[in-house]
Amino acid sequence: MNARNSTPLVKVRPLLSALLKTSPSNPATDVALVVVRIVLAWIFTYYGAGKLFGLFNGPGIHRTAVFFSATAHLHPGEFFAVLGGVIEFGGALALIVGLGSRLAGLALIGDQVMAIITVTGKHGINSLSATPGYEFNLSLATLALIVVAFGSGPYSVDALVARRLGMAAQRHGSVDGH
Repeated sequence: MNARNSTPLVKVRPLLSALLKTSPSNPATDVALVVVRIVLAWIFTYYGAGKLFGLFNGPGIHRTAVFFSATAHLHPGEFFAVLGGVIEFGGALALIVGLGSRLAGLALIGDQVMAIITVTGKHGINSLSATPGYEFNLSLATLALIVVAFGSGPYSVDALVARRLGMAAQRHGSVDGH
């Protein structure tokens, strides 16, 4: 089939497959992926909503922008405050329903790497000062890496879309999921 005769779905199918398919698993792994997604979603809802809306006693956009400019040396602070909040809050929403989980996981990994580079890394893995070390950021990035590596699992919107598009994950050597 030449490029003129191919449908748009055929052109994006490999990309969709890479984003949506989940690795073959067992029930314990499937439940573990749900737990990882829920834990990450709660933590990033807390921090993202705090940055964006001041919820949970969070700093809100203005105080986050001041912190990003002064402490993290990210300029303009307002841009990075909104970006960090959207990545964290949006990533949490994506993870809780399992929609675009691999992309959300990559964004959250980047968010945590930036936190380590700009703020917590210089304090070591476990700081006794007012500014914590990077252990929490490293843990969150590692959990997000699990979602990137394995996908969101069968209990997700990603898996539902993959099934609807005929991209069911291979299980027990079968291509159709049986």
